[in-house]
Amino acid sequence: MYLLSFCFWVLLNGRFTWEVILLGLGILLPEAILLRLLFSYTPKTEWRFLRRLPLFIVYLFVLLFEIFKANLKVLCIILFRKIKTNPALRTVTVDLQTDFARFMLANSITLTPGTITVAAEGNRFTVHCLSAEMLDGIEDGVFVRLLRKMEA
Repeated sequence: MYLLSFCFWVLLNGRFTWEVILLGLGILLPEAILLRLLFSYTPKTEWRFLRRLPLFIVYLFVLLFEIFKANLKVLCIILFRKIKTNPALRTVTVDLQTDFARFMLANSITLTPGTITVAAEGNRFTVHCLSAEMLDGIEDGVFVRLLRKMEA
């Protein structure tokens, strides 16, 4: 985060001079102290974040693709009234270890059209969906597999 913040500072400035470098370091030092005191943020935490960054980018692309697919399904349901919806409220249990992974999964489900995460308690997610088949295979779906890789 420190390195990324400094690079962002230099990028926003548009030039690379001693004044910019010293002012950036002067701003970055209190930021680093605050992050350390308030959130126990260390360089080890930053290294862990940077190692997982490529997986996170892949996750974002997969999320966008799944949102696109779900948009098409919902569009078909709206346009072609012959398609029957079977609204369901299902509880899904997924074995994710970290709170961040659970947070990402719950929000990914909610961002996908046709599904809403109603409750998340530990590894149990209660999801409302337009059609019960929208949740088939979610326990070992692409979101969960990528989140497990990010946890490792």
